[in-house]
Amino acid sequence: MLFPPERVETARRATEDAAFDALLVTPGADLRYLTGYQALPLERLTCLVVPARAEPFLVVPELERPAAQASPAGRLGIEIVGFAETEDAYELVARRLPPGTRRFAVDNHMWAEKLLAFQDALPGAQPGLAGDVLSVLRMRKSAAEVAALRRAGAAIDRVHDAMGEWLRPGRTEREVARDIADAIVAAGHDHADFVIVGSGPNSASPHHEVSDRVIEPGDPVVVDIGGTTAEGYCSDSTRTYAVGEPPAAFLELYRVLLRAQTAQTEAVRPGVTAEELDAVGRDIITAAGHGEHFIHRTGHGIGLETHEEPYIVAGSKRPLEPGMAFSVEPGIYLPGTFGARIEDIAVCTETGGERLNLTGRDLVVLPG
Repeated sequence: MLFPPERVETARRATEDAAFDALLVTPGADLRYLTGYQALPLERLTCLVVPARAEPFLVVPELERPAAQASPAGRLGIEIVGFAETEDAYELVARRLPPGTRRFAVDNHMWAEKLLAFQDALPGAQPGLAGDVLSVLRMRKSAAEVAALRRAGAAIDRVHDAMGEWLRPGRTEREVARDIADAIVAAGHDHADFVIVGSGPNSASPHHEVSDRVIEPGDPVVVDIGGTTAEGYCSDSTRTYAVGEPPAAFLELYRVLLRAQTAQTEAVRPGVTAEELDAVGRDIITAAGHGEHFIHRTGHGIGLETHEEPYIVAGSKRPLEPGMAFSVEPGIYLPGTFGARIEDIAVCTETGGERLNLTGRDLVVLPG
């Protein structure tokens, strides 16, 4: 089950352990994680309220109550409290919280106007971020979540496998990106989240926005794509292509990158720290003379959001644990010339790691 009912009780205990009196969660990935409810982020308040020592309840606008009850939240046994158009929802929450509420945690993406309204309704109470409470829970995926990520990974793999249908000389990056976005949905996603198509010198910009540059013979092309499935789980995978025979210097750069990324995915196992995993690939790239050209972290966690904990980066001593899912995406970028990135989603298992993206990692040279 993707959204088991015991999650709210687990969050309640974590809230109490963190010395908060209540947890307040508005629409977003945290709310969906806890209840399965993909609520619309509206100006009207929707909020899961989890007191540390009382029963949780979900506050929704009266006109949204049917949608909330029809969602997985309606099967959790949690009271769903509707409020009328002229009612103050923040005062409603404040009245229902246990007396003596002095510290409350809000989800990290709560709108500022909602946080300020809660502060007005709870004078003297100190707000804090719920990230420390919820990120620890969310970063260790259940077997059902890993299966959902596996399905998302297979769907994005199908798009990469068909890249030759769209990526060819004479087309612009924008034209190729439009076709890829359509293919992401056709392959099994609810929607495309992002499409990066960086050709020629644009491949040296890690987060290049698609442009009207025409793809030319011999161009390296970085294609970084991802979407969200109907289950709510995200995909994210990068492959680098060559349209026709690329320069010899690029081929050498790619060989170094492939060694680094392969070594990193093979090094995934419980107990390895995030910074140790980052160093595995970074040391290989640095030894080959490209250390200054690997300009970002190795990876980010993934689940109900494309970017979430854990982050695979120097300075993080967080040990990997079974169930953690994250990208492994070293890159080498020579400004103004070309660049390359290889990205797989990996999951830490009890004994090692599992790659969720299974398309080949060797350079694919498409007809030029």
